[in-house]
Amino acid sequence: MKRFVLLAAAMAALGGCSKSAPHSNGESTQAQSQVLAAGSIAAAGDLELGRRIYNFRCYYCHGYSGNAKTLAATLLNPKPVDFTSVLPNSLSRERMLQSIQSGRSGTAMMGFASVLQPNEIAAVTDFVRQEFMIAKAENTHYHTEANGWFNHERYAAAFPFATGKLALDTPWEQLTPQQADGKRLFMTSCVSCHDRARVNDEGMHWESRPVSYPRNQFSPGDYPPPPKTEKPVDAMSSATPYHLHDQAPKLEGLTESQLRGEVLFQQNCAFCHAADGTARNWIGSFMEPHPRDLTKSPVMDSMTRTRLRTVIREGLTGTSMPAWKSILSEQQVEDVIAYVARAFHPLATEP
Repeated sequence: MKRFVLLAAAMAALGGCSKSAPHSNGESTQAQSQVLAAGSIAAAGDLELGRRIYNFRCYYCHGYSGNAKTLAATLLNPKPVDFTSVLPNSLSRERMLQSIQSGRSGTAMMGFASVLQPNEIAAVTDFVRQEFMIAKAENTHYHTEANGWFNHERYAAAFPFATGKLALDTPWEQLTPQQADGKRLFMTSCVSCHDRARVNDEGMHWESRPVSYPRNQFSPGDYPPPPKTEKPVDAMSSATPYHLHDQAPKLEGLTESQLRGEVLFQQNCAFCHAADGTARNWIGSFMEPHPRDLTKSPVMDSMTRTRLRTVIREGLTGTSMPAWKSILSEQQVEDVIAYVARAFHPLATEP
């Protein structure tokens, strides 16, 4: 099962798409009117404000140069917009304002109405249009002395791997001595930020083992069968409050559909919603807005099968809940719904 869509959405939420909170439709409409009313011609100061906002919140998916050549972009479907290949008259300012304001349904683009002020949304919109769509500029170079990178040229041998000109998994015997030195330098000095760079063999997009928590190759839902019903996460299981929520509920008498849904949920949805459905695991606790607690959220009291089906298929605008309609089949969606209704919260009767 392809888990990379959900992972990428989670990464986006942990990166630039952070510090937001849900708001009512009335607030959204009012804020959108304010954004659309903002000046259409940005001053130089506004463009620099837009640059600062973009470099903090947007680069992770769209790239520092607006060309969407980022690791996150390779994991997203659909991919983020490459602004350098878009002409201003083919993507209107008004649509960009609305996208930043309210997000784009069916994509990882969330709404920033509760994160940015109307003038900030206007500033980052105008910056993108001027810097990438019109000027085709490179924006901000990261490896500068001002950013603490003195004599960055000393890493020149590693540049082909960092820029993707050479695939990181190129066999050693096919590399020249200089390229081999560059690969070693990349692996020891650059890989922590550039990650794997470009590879010929994509392999698995995601494995469920968390990067920073917990240890010892633990994976969510990784517990032995009865009679041993609990497995300590690590040598200091009391050191974290999160691992308790990475234990899937022990259920008996599940139907075939519910059993299939259990596998799908634990392999895909538990990354954000936690294995126990509370969203109180490590990732869920840090995402903003938080993933829905499927066990006792007030929304779940009125959640119907039809509404849940729509949320799973289409995603949830303004959040990091992606659309699964191109990943899960109709039957798989129904299986997940059946498991959620059995394991976490009964669904309301259809009106």
